[in-house]
Formats: sequence, structure tokens, C-alpha cells
Amino acid sequence: MADKSDEESKGGFLDKVKDFIQDIGEKIEETVGFGKPTADVTDIHIPKINLERADIVIDVLIKNPNPIPIPLIDINYLIESDGRKLISGLIPDAGTIHAHGSETVKIPVCLIYDDIKNTYEDIQPGSIIPYKVKVDLIVDVPVLGRITIPLEKTGEIPIPFKPEIDIDKIRFDKFSFEETVATLHLKLGNKNDFDLGLNDLDYEVWLCGVSIGGAELEKSANIEKNGFCYVDVPITFRPKDCGSALWDMIRGKGTGYSMKGNINVDTPFGAMKLPISKEGGTTKLKKNKEDGEEEDDDDEE
Repeated sequence: MADKSDEESKGGFLDKVKDFIQDIGEKIEETVGFGKPTADVTDIHIPKINLERADIVIDVLIKNPNPIPIPLIDINYLIESDGRKLISGLIPDAGTIHAHGSETVKIPVCLIYDDIKNTYEDIQPGSIIPYKVKVDLIVDVPVLGRITIPLEKTGEIPIPFKPEIDIDKIRFDKFSFEETVATLHLKLGNKNDFDLGLNDLDYEVWLCGVSIGGAELEKSANIEKNGFCYVDVPITFRPKDCGSALWDMIRGKGTGYSMKGNINVDTPFGAMKLPISKEGGTTKLKKNKEDGEEEDDDDEE
């Protein structure tokens, strides 16, 4: 009986200690004013996007109502599309949130398009896919202990497709063997599910295997989604550098060309620099008539 009485006494003592500690904790929390921090995904930026990758920055605003700094122990993040994981990661020891203050924590994420397309074959270049960002913030608050704050935000992100480019024709404005001023009539195709606002064109052109240089875009243009547009670009070159192929140009025969460069465009998702290239193209050179009318194009290919 004595042993049973001792055990009951010991158990009662431990319960009293636990109750005392809990009571002290509650009084400290009530007196000092400890509380749970709050957080929100305030913005998602795409500072860089091209055909290979998209750099994403997730802004998370965390508010600490407590009178002492609290450590942000871990950040777990996941980006998924239609329930399928695109990327996930962990950021340990993510910093400290100041007492009675707020901090915007930036979570950098890089989406590699080849990884996504190789994993999910139905995600094609040119498409726009929905995404959901999930973030778990793990903080350590005195008295309250470790707390996990779950966050979510949804949006859309593009999988860019390379624009198409062709020289529809080259129109002579001023012709001589030493220097010819011409206008390239370019056709730009957009196979993306979003518009491209063309701002700049950086390229080099080869006629008959000879570089004739490049030129700048004089006017901006809009290429509608899954559409195309025409732009005129002035250029100056020396026909005599083209060698024997010059006579084919003069006779109006098809002239081989290639192009390589980049276009800078605005999109609903931010600015993009996209490569352009064309190998083995064929175009025709047309000379303006004296009255300003362009020669008949019936023989064009």
C-alpha cells in the first residue's frame, strides 16, 4: 500500500509541476504579449525569362507582433501546375524577423523548361500554364514554440516558343555596285498563346553566303498570338561583294539568305529577349520603278 501511495503522490507532484509551468507560460504570454506571426505572398516577379528558363522571385511579407526577434528557421516551397510538381526546395536558416516589425523575404526559384517538358510531354512550347505556389514558413516563437505558416498563391506562366522570321523580299531604294540602300520586308511569326510587342531587332543577314550586316528597327510592332506581322527594316550593303550571285539578283532569280539574331519584346509576363534564325531561305530582290510603283511580284516564290 505504501508503494501505491508513493506513486500517487509522485504523480500528483508531477501534475502540479506541469500545471505550474503551463500557468507560468500563460501568464508570461499574457503579460509580455507573445503572439503568432502572420504572413502573406504579396507578389510574384519574373525578372528574367527566355526559351531556356524562367527566374521567379516570390515575395513573402512576414509580420512579427512580439517584443523580441523571432528566427525564421526554414522555408519549404513548392510550385505545381494542375497538381503536378514543377519544382520544390528548402531554404534553411532564412533569417530573423525584427521585434514588432515586418520583413519581406524573397524566395528565388528557377524553372528549367527542358526539365518540365521532358517530365510532362503535354506541356508544349508556346503555351501558358497555370501554377500554384505553396510556401511553408517555420518560425520559432518563445512560449508558443515552433509554428508552421502555410501560404498559397496562383498565377500563370508561359513556355515561350521561338519566333519565326523570313525575308519576304528586298526592295531597292538606291542601287549601285558600290553601295546599295535597300529595305528588308520581314515576316515575323508568333506561335505563342500570347502577344509579342516588338521593340528592337538585333540581327545579321547573309546574302549568297556573304554578310551584308544588320540594321535597326525603325518602328515598333505587335505580333498577335498565333499570328504574324510584316516589318520593314532599312539596310545598306555592297552588291559587288556578293560575287557571281550578283547577276542572279539582277535577273530577279531567287537569292539564298540566312539570318541570325535576337528580338526584344514586351509580353504580359514581362520583357523577353528571344533568338531568331533562318537558314537556307530564298528571297527576291525588287527594284522600285521611277514612278515609285513597285515592280510586279507575280514571279515571286
